[in-house]
Amino acid sequence: MRLFLTALVCAAILAGCAIAPRNLYAPYKTSFGMYVASSEVNTFCLTPKLRFAIAALEGRFGRKVVVSSGYRDPLHNGKAGGADDSYHMKCMAADIFIPGVSKSSLIAAAYRESLVGGLGCYPGRTFIHIDVRDRPRGWKRPVTFSGC
Repeated sequence: MRLFLTALVCAAILAGCAIAPRNLYAPYKTSFGMYVASSEVNTFCLTPKLRFAIAALEGRFGRKVVVSSGYRDPLHNGKAGGADDSYHMKCMAADIFIPGVSKSSLIAAAYRESLVGGLGCYPGRTFIHIDVRDRPRGWKRPVTFSGC
């Protein structure tokens, strides 16, 4: 009887582990209040407007954003293939994703977010680019590029 109860308790514990939600953010570090994909990602100087845009996307999905690229110095930007006038070098852009949220859903939400001035979608990549440039006069949607 004792062996049976022990086996039953073990089975219950294992069943609980199988259905317990896993921590989607376990592989990521935090830096200056944000999840980052690696310790190489710099989120120190991201502008308040960009942080508000990211917070709006987090609020829409009820999950935190992971930043895969934030501020880039000119050397890093060149190695990453960034534009010469990249908003990453101005602390006004981030490449982001949300664990457990489809890229297409994130693109749709970023497209509707009024603080997002630029949106890049990069086919074949897991992240999207958002920046907080000023939209051209009269534009109701962000400037889109790279596959959007």
